[in-house]
Amino acid sequence: MRLFKNSNFPFVQHRKVFYVISVILLLVSVAGVIVKGLNWSTDFKGGVSTIVNLKAKDPAVEPLHIDQLRKVINEAGFKDTEIQFIGAREDCTFQIKMGGEDDKAIKEQLLKVLVKDLADYTKNRDLDNEVIQEFNTVGARAGMEMRNKALMAVGIALVLMVIYVGIRFEFTFGLMAILALFHDVMIIVGVFAWTGKEITMTIIAALLTIVGYSINDTIVIFDRIREDLKIYRKDDIPVIFNRSINPTLSRTVITAGTTLLTSLALYFFGGPVIHDFALAMSLGILFGTYSSIFIASNLVLDAIKGTKREQRAVKQMTKK
Repeated sequence: MRLFKNSNFPFVQHRKVFYVISVILLLVSVAGVIVKGLNWSTDFKGGVSTIVNLKAKDPAVEPLHIDQLRKVINEAGFKDTEIQFIGAREDCTFQIKMGGEDDKAIKEQLLKVLVKDLADYTKNRDLDNEVIQEFNTVGARAGMEMRNKALMAVGIALVLMVIYVGIRFEFTFGLMAILALFHDVMIIVGVFAWTGKEITMTIIAALLTIVGYSINDTIVIFDRIREDLKIYRKDDIPVIFNRSINPTLSRTVITAGTTLLTSLALYFFGGPVIHDFALAMSLGILFGTYSSIFIASNLVLDAIKGTKREQRAVKQMTKK
């Protein structure tokens, strides 16, 4: 299935336009991080994490829906709440994460809410043992340590990819591929900064997934460049790069389109718990595809064109 037959789009000739677009997006993203800051979740800045079981003793009472619980908790004024199911839905067991430093006050307020607003699910039950099954405090120091580890995980992934792409192709290719990946991650972080959405462990997982997805598309194009360098040795480097990007266009767009449909389905129909994850994935697919086609290869071209690195890169790539 080829969406673009015999395409010859001038990607290389118009690369400065794409650079300008990317620079504007990055500046807006950095401004968001500086002006608005990142809204780190309870996992990273501290708070409480509790597991509650709200299965009513009366079989005539319908099982509590997560949206009902979320509405009650939010109306009670708890800060930075995250709620998700634990186990089977009919068991009505939920994990609730809330921001705040005074864990005793939070627990007392939570008990009042459970007794008053969710009486059908808590009456005739032991609140401290049956209903609240776990109540843990996440200190600010522990949250900061987890945040540093999360950032380190993203950093390590990027460094290892530089090494991998550098060995498989040439160091300049690896370095520019990572710049393109940083471009993708930074734009998504900027969107979350401007919208005030929480950065949770799930979002960190989405960012790492996007890094792997984007580098895969980029390597497909780099592979084609390496093949064409062997075949068209007498042609100019910009001509070879443009000739390499165009044949991979159908494959890249079809791959992005199918994965984007999946992530959009999660975004619109997956519910609040997975909403932000699906948003990060959808943005990552869009900008990852954009950087693979318009940014990564063009950065490599500008880095090696007319320098000794060009001869070294061609020589090294044609040997592999």
